Amino acid sequence: MRVKYSSWRYLFIILLFFIFYAFSQRGGGTYVVAEVIDGDTIKLTSGEKVRYIGIDTPELHSSRDKIEYYAEEAYRANRKLVFGKRVTLEFDVQKRDRYGRLLAYVYVDGLMVNEWLVANGYARVATFPPNVKYAERFRRLEREARKQRLGLWAKE
Repeated sequence: MRVKYSSWRYLFIILLFFIFYAFSQRGGGTYVVAEVIDGDTIKLTSGEKVRYIGIDTPELHSSRDKIEYYAEEAYRANRKLVFGKRVTLEFDVQKRDRYGRLLAYVYVDGLMVNEWLVANGYARVATFPPNVKYAERFRRLEREARKQRLGLWAKE
């Protein structure tokens, strides 16, 4: 009888491990932001770089040595929201891009940073399937920001 109990116990422990692993891969967890690279990319204290899903901000670090219009404003807005703060990451279908960066929806104090940047005119919508969970919501917010001539759209 003791052998059967022991076998069930090991099976139960292995099952718990797999359940924990499966859930840990779905949610992004909580991290601290060590560096803000630009308007849509951050670096965590773990060393991982995170690229915000569904948006694109003007380039601050361009190969043409020219900072794009509104890049500094987007960087400062992103920095003010997340630098040194605890953030939560939400992943979509694809977890990493071709550069090895994590792809995520980033939350600080319950606020989705990706969404806020679009709604306030700091970012454009940039959809790359299969990560399209909030694409329609972002498009709606961009239309409204354009209509109100916020940020990037002030010069239109």
